[in-house]
Amino acid sequence: MDQTTLLTEENQRLRKAVEELSILNDLARVIGSTMSQDAVIEAVVKRAVRATGGQQGMITMVDEQSPTEMKTLIRAQNSASNIQTFHLNQNILGWMMINKKPLLANDLHNDPRFSGVQVEGSFHSLLCVPLLVKNRMIAILAVFNKKEVAAFTEDDKRLLSIIAAQSAQILENARLYEQEKSLQTMQEEIRFAAKIQNELLPKKFPKIPGYDLAGKSIPAQEIGGDYFDFIRVDDHRMAVTLGDVTGKGLPAAMLMSNVQATLRGQTMVSNSPKECIMRSNRLLYQSTGPDKFVTLFYGILDTTEHSIFFSNAGHDNPYVISSSGDIRRLKTGGTVLSVMEDFPYEEEKVSINDEEVIVIYSDGITEAMNSADELFGEERLVDVLQKIKGRSAIEIIDGIIAAARAHAGKHPQSDDMTIVVVKRTGN
Repeated sequence: MDQTTLLTEENQRLRKAVEELSILNDLARVIGSTMSQDAVIEAVVKRAVRATGGQQGMITMVDEQSPTEMKTLIRAQNSASNIQTFHLNQNILGWMMINKKPLLANDLHNDPRFSGVQVEGSFHSLLCVPLLVKNRMIAILAVFNKKEVAAFTEDDKRLLSIIAAQSAQILENARLYEQEKSLQTMQEEIRFAAKIQNELLPKKFPKIPGYDLAGKSIPAQEIGGDYFDFIRVDDHRMAVTLGDVTGKGLPAAMLMSNVQATLRGQTMVSNSPKECIMRSNRLLYQSTGPDKFVTLFYGILDTTEHSIFFSNAGHDNPYVISSSGDIRRLKTGGTVLSVMEDFPYEEEKVSINDEEVIVIYSDGITEAMNSADELFGEERLVDVLQKIKGRSAIEIIDGIIAAARAHAGKHPQSDDMTIVVVKRTGN
């Protein structure tokens, strides 16, 4: 080989090296200036197609924990080509997941590695490389159909592998960044939902001569499925409600707001607790799924005749405790709401004597659990009530919550805690 030929080949190698360095520097500049996952992927794919001379390229995100769940995010196609879109076959994906190394196939129709792969149209060549982060494959970079029906070369494979290695960590960083942004957005939405939910609960407790009323709800998560309400019926009657929606978090909170709106509407059209609950039950049954239900205590306090007219829909039976310590339970009612479309709920009216206290609570109180898996339970609740029954309504609520939390110790709160107290002061 003469000197001229050697010099020409060396110049070609140098020119090719300069072109590759230019592509890699350009890619590093572009992907280093953005935290957008789509922008990073688009830059990688476009430069991969240009660098290898392919007609089409794409990046497919993969999850090694769920290998069948792949997602092609960005696809680039050479403007001069007019061919159909190619999709990575499961066989190709499986090969890449197992081997985690470049795959070069210049005769897709006859390559024995893909004997079971159906290749349609004019696809003849394929070059795939993995994007690896700490030996974990996060994506596959692929280019198809070398221009002019030529074959992808070992140099193409080497260059595409360098592009993949240069891009993998940046792509992973962009993915994590966008995941964090999505999480922040979700957290902000949850905080907003919690604010709305808090605004739905009574801000001030009714001031009724001869009575002391209070309520409090503490969600286990940022938002919860418990709620309580005081609904004015007329000058001497007040509806008192406490509900517990199955589940926790945002779904429970959405159903809770539906329950509250339904009850408020029904209170305006019926003075009968059982009628109110029956209608509410029918509406909830028609608008909620079979896996959702609500326990509810609904009572109408009459401050003229000093009584409470109530119906209990599957809720923990409230306590009525006298000044001497005698205890009654408010049990009359029926099953939980939204399980059966029509259920014959019952109602009962009981008198409220001087200094008697009605304590309505959700099961987050009695089911508060300590590190030894011991529930706070009804016995402890009754013991606390006996000791603090002479206090104001809000002090009784705070005393119960403090006792339940003291029992739980460092064990995290597992369910919403909600309490309503109605106390006849006799004044």
